[in-house]
Amino acid sequence: MKISTQPHGRRSARRTSLSLCALACALSATTAIADEAHDADTNSTTRNRTQEIIVTGSYTSDDALASGTGLGLTIAQTPQSVTVITTQRIEDQGLHTLTDVVNNAAGISAQAYDSSRNGFSARGFTISDYQVDGIPVQWDIGFSAGESLLDLAIYDHVEIVRGATGLMTGAGNPSASINLIRKHATSRELTGSVSGSYGSWNRWSLTGDLSTPVTSNGAVRARVVARYAQGDSFVDYLHNKTGVLYGVVDADLSPTTLISIGASFQKNDPSGSQWGGLPVWYSDGTRTNWRRSKTTAAKWASWQSTNTTQFLNLTQQLGANWTIRGYVNHTQNKGKLRLLYLSGTVDRDTGEGLSPLASRYQSKADQIDAGLRLNGTFALLGREHELTLGASYARQDFDYYSFAKGTVASVGDFFEWDGSFAEPEWGARSQVVDRTTKQWGYYAATRLSLADPIHVVLGARLSSWTRKGSYYGSTQDYGDHDRLLPYAGVLYDIVPGHTLYASYTKIFNPQNYQDLNGDFLPPVTGVNYEAGLKSRFFAGALTTSLAVFRIEQDNLGQVDPDNIVPGTTNQAYTAAQGAHSKGFEIEANGRILPGWEVSASYTGFKARDADGSRINTLSPQRLARLFTTYTFQDGLDGLAVGGGVSWQGFTYTDATNPVTSETERLGNPAYALVNLMARYRLDNGLSAQVNVANLFDKTYYSQIGFYSQYAYGEPRSVTVTLRYGF
Repeated sequence: MKISTQPHGRRSARRTSLSLCALACALSATTAIADEAHDADTNSTTRNRTQEIIVTGSYTSDDALASGTGLGLTIAQTPQSVTVITTQRIEDQGLHTLTDVVNNAAGISAQAYDSSRNGFSARGFTISDYQVDGIPVQWDIGFSAGESLLDLAIYDHVEIVRGATGLMTGAGNPSASINLIRKHATSRELTGSVSGSYGSWNRWSLTGDLSTPVTSNGAVRARVVARYAQGDSFVDYLHNKTGVLYGVVDADLSPTTLISIGASFQKNDPSGSQWGGLPVWYSDGTRTNWRRSKTTAAKWASWQSTNTTQFLNLTQQLGANWTIRGYVNHTQNKGKLRLLYLSGTVDRDTGEGLSPLASRYQSKADQIDAGLRLNGTFALLGREHELTLGASYARQDFDYYSFAKGTVASVGDFFEWDGSFAEPEWGARSQVVDRTTKQWGYYAATRLSLADPIHVVLGARLSSWTRKGSYYGSTQDYGDHDRLLPYAGVLYDIVPGHTLYASYTKIFNPQNYQDLNGDFLPPVTGVNYEAGLKSRFFAGALTTSLAVFRIEQDNLGQVDPDNIVPGTTNQAYTAAQGAHSKGFEIEANGRILPGWEVSASYTGFKARDADGSRINTLSPQRLARLFTTYTFQDGLDGLAVGGGVSWQGFTYTDATNPVTSETERLGNPAYALVNLMARYRLDNGLSAQVNVANLFDKTYYSQIGFYSQYAYGEPRSVTVTLRYGF
């Protein structure tokens, strides 16, 4: 038995070729249109809109963000906690995947399920709301097809709004929303970079990023990003390969019209993939203590996945103060996995006692998103106010298949496990999940300027959600229509650069969890409150925030650790009533002195049910993050050094010892990971960078207690990167 598992797969070369051909055709078409339309003015409003997403050379941003309200507010203007992981932080810390971002961002954390899946949480609750370029996408980590391993090579920066964001994402958890902002073709000159890296366990990568004008006047611009990475792991027999390809065309069809067309492809092709973790108990009821490299995986085991996306955005300026944006986004995640799961207890003397379960799965999640958004300003009572109106629609068709299997060999002595377990012969394929999920809604929000220091943000979303189909033999046909989700916030500038704020929003989140009888849990309902102080120093170069929050929820799904959903290998859940989380966050990002950048945060909260018992115990309730760099000047021009620490508090789960039948607490003690970096940049565009992760080689668990197993986090590692920019 394992985590609610779903396959991961890989996209065909043919489909990738079609995406790139479509991109090339779009480039040709937009070139012709733009050449006829105008000789682009380098100061055009449209181009400025494109450049608003660029964040470089800093650990904070003063750009307009759409992740929380759709109004295009800055961090200081948004009445919620907002963090931007900028381009500079991504480069300095050597972040490569979405999970890397989560492990380094304020107030959120990652929990590994196995070698290819990670769950994210914030404020004590699972993160289920994701966006790409402000467009909501539906990801189910249990059925993950590599989403938590999305490569950052194609993204400019990441915006994280903590708290409920139902106004933009519809149904969702009041934890956080993660918005990945793609790179775009903003340069009117040929520019780019190439880099190569090599690190511990023979990990290496090559990355190229090229931007170029297509027309002589720069009205049409193109950008291409490619990355290939592969290498071993500290875990025995685990080898990873990742390929990424991305292309985008941005074109000014007129001084007031911007079109963006692009496609991306990522393929993860690992071998030696682990499903679940290591056994916790020996057959005498005592605890195991495996070395960090130990695995339950067979060498042939693989959690392959592909992610392919095509998108089109069209932005039209209407007069001086209004714009309308339409978008269509198509995403397909595929999984092809062949896995081995070992369960049971190990005999201390013989190493025997584990039972094998070999499984083969295929999955496909095909999603289409479309929407319109109108943004602008209007005058009322002698003041200027902002307004956004929008509509969105999303449909996801999800198919999941399992394969019959022949005879499975015995495990034998697990102490001598070398991953050479024989792969069974696979039989006929059968469909176990066939469902369609639809979300649609209409929303409106306004930012009213009541006085020079007082602004009010008001909004609401009328949201509908349905799910139909079959799920492991059960019929699914449920949802909710015309659910109104209000949003309210107030901001008061007590003095210039210092703003008090408070916000409120409702929560509604249908669940896919089943209880021990196979019944689906009812939707989560509740409210989210937040208040705080946001400040800007040194002309906005440094931003700080202090926030307090309270979240109240009913019907919150909680792991039922000793039960499995009948007829499946999926974890059973129970619905917790009166669940609530209350706590605070402190955060600072930006430049303290010339050349000195810092990102620091501390989060503390308590998440409890109605009886006062801790909920979501696998999520840390204390988090501290710090990373800082200093770029020398004068005689040491080009040298930058930095470092930081990431600390999290105690996490645990209570499970039943299969030998003694007694409940035992499986805990992950609080731990801190220290990281260092150094970079030397030459005047010719060449730079060399060294990153050291887990400097003191701390031993810790990446997950503990999920399906009563555990896995270790990564030991100390070193990566060297050479980069050339032009």
